[in-house]
Amino acid sequence: MVLGLVQQQVPIITEPEHLEATVDKIAGMVAGAKAGLPTLDLLVFPEYGLNGLNPKSWTRDDLLLDVDGPHIDRLRQACADSSVWGCFSLMERNPAGAPYNSGIIVDAAGEIALYYRKMHPMVPLEPWEPGDLGVPVCAGPAGSVLALIICHDGNLPEMAREAAYKGANVILRTAGYTDPIRHAWRITNQVNAFTNVAYTASVALTGADATGIWSIGEAMICDVDGSVVEQGDNTPDRIVTGEVVPARADQARRTWGVENNIYQLGHRGYVAVRGGATDCPYTYMTDLAAGRYRVPWEDEVEVTDGTTVGYGPPREPGSTQETHRGSAPRQTTGG
Repeated sequence: MVLGLVQQQVPIITEPEHLEATVDKIAGMVAGAKAGLPTLDLLVFPEYGLNGLNPKSWTRDDLLLDVDGPHIDRLRQACADSSVWGCFSLMERNPAGAPYNSGIIVDAAGEIALYYRKMHPMVPLEPWEPGDLGVPVCAGPAGSVLALIICHDGNLPEMAREAAYKGANVILRTAGYTDPIRHAWRITNQVNAFTNVAYTASVALTGADATGIWSIGEAMICDVDGSVVEQGDNTPDRIVTGEVVPARADQARRTWGVENNIYQLGHRGYVAVRGGATDCPYTYMTDLAAGRYRVPWEDEVEVTDGTTVGYGPPREPGSTQETHRGSAPRQTTGG
């Protein structure tokens, strides 16, 4: 499967016409990429590729999008016109609460094959409603099974593990990260591949936003052993291309022994015990499932909402979105 990872220039979005222009640009990049590389199977655009990184614009209703709205329809049509798969980001309108940070994978016929809402917004910098769709997977091109996780999701090993557990052999990760996270970005992309015997394909925005802060770009494709197959830089609008072989991940999951990490998690010590121990010895897992997750330093955690960066207090369950919005946030960095 041939991938194109778009190190998209950070869009500056303050008015609806800026959204229109950004949709036009992305649709044009879809057409241009496929024309320039006819073997291209999937083009991946970064988180915040439509809505930009200015928090003051994030929750404005006239700048939010709908999965079934005209902006997304145009991107779906671009995929259909060029017969190529695409992965896109949108800040999604949510009448019942805060907006969602969402992503979609569109097939070569223009149909939405996967729809995901970011599970772990970057606290305290992002105001998004926590995702409620789980971690879906879908059949993709060239025998791939695709999953999408978004930015900060990739720093929690459970996210990539959930994707792989559901069968994903290629895990996409889109982001809006800036320089301070560069090292963590690289190592988590590699670890998520190795520990799950999966390919990871990741890309962030790049270029400066309105404040002059640069996003990292840093497109990466990692092999199933965690080695880096392709790595980009921070050149704005560069499309980093590379090839993965989903069948190779499938074979490794079936034939590897010592490094078949995701299988071994649920089959401990299968040399000594036939089939391995299949219990759950991990306290954090059982506590989380029981609704009693609590770290030993729980009462000493200092940052537990977004008020430290200028957001109003979080809404209470069952309250309206207006309560959540509170005061206008300061400029922050996407994750």
